[in-house]
Amino acid sequence: MSNTEAHPAELTCTATSSHGEVEILEPRDVPLGGPRAMLVRRTLPQRQRSFIGAWCFADHYGPEDVADSGGMDVAPHPHTGLQTVSWLFTGEIEHRDSGGVHGLVRPGEINLMTGGHGICHSEVSTSNTTVLHGVQLWVALPEHARDAPREFQHHAPELVELDGASLRVFLGSLAGSTSPVSTHTPLLGAELLLEPGATVELEVDPAFEHGLLVDTGRARTGGTSIEPGALAYLPTGRSTIMLDNTHDGPTRIILLGGTPFDEEIIMWWNFVGRTHEEITRFRDDWEAHSDRFGAVEGYVGKTDRIPAPPLPNAQLKPRRNPPSR
Repeated sequence: MSNTEAHPAELTCTATSSHGEVEILEPRDVPLGGPRAMLVRRTLPQRQRSFIGAWCFADHYGPEDVADSGGMDVAPHPHTGLQTVSWLFTGEIEHRDSGGVHGLVRPGEINLMTGGHGICHSEVSTSNTTVLHGVQLWVALPEHARDAPREFQHHAPELVELDGASLRVFLGSLAGSTSPVSTHTPLLGAELLLEPGATVELEVDPAFEHGLLVDTGRARTGGTSIEPGALAYLPTGRSTIMLDNTHDGPTRIILLGGTPFDEEIIMWWNFVGRTHEEITRFRDDWEAHSDRFGAVEGYVGKTDRIPAPPLPNAQLKPRRNPPSR
């Protein structure tokens, strides 16, 4: 998914509140696409928090009636220095990339695309889609892997049943389930579905920091309520996470985790880099149709590719998380 804000910047700021050790990151609406833009809710990055582990970007969208919104139609656009993670609740998206991959994103299946040195791809909701609902996530690649070649991984995780909940682990390990999808830093990604009134305790790695993104319903952890669309940040040092479903129906949560990402990055438009000059070079290469990004075959749309927006007049400065507590 392309970061298609009208006025891109290194990082943007939204409301954040802290309740003891739980920090609540509030979402903001961002239009994705043209005149019938589909709105997404963005919780990462924020000026107060750039990462959760190496997770550096989180868009949450839907449920969206495609008859009203027109669905998703994102023309070929570039990426560097990151991995994209696509996870759907409902709908279906056709993926094409310059690594020659043509595949589908379906509910309960992870598609992870690596664009280290450079890749471009398109995303279009299919004619089978009536309601589009899911998350699009980015992972920053560490220094040793940020020039990694193009790669695409797909996995359909098993459903794990717990007392009062079920889950699917699409990255890392949780509740005895381990994803085979490879990453370049230790990560966790899982979808949790809590039954009405359920309380669930999950054993987690204390070296990880975690994020809890509530999709539907409401939840509470550590005495802090998490409203739909909000992302709760939990620092390192805990071996368990206790979750209460405070909604009268099921509550669905995306659980993200990873070891703290201590490198500085610049994230501008669809690029992750380290310096202003590097981001400028990525932009120039995209505008010049460089081999760095290649080309997407088979995409049919109103435009062949998304042009890069102009760089800001100010120097892009690297960001990192605040010091660990």
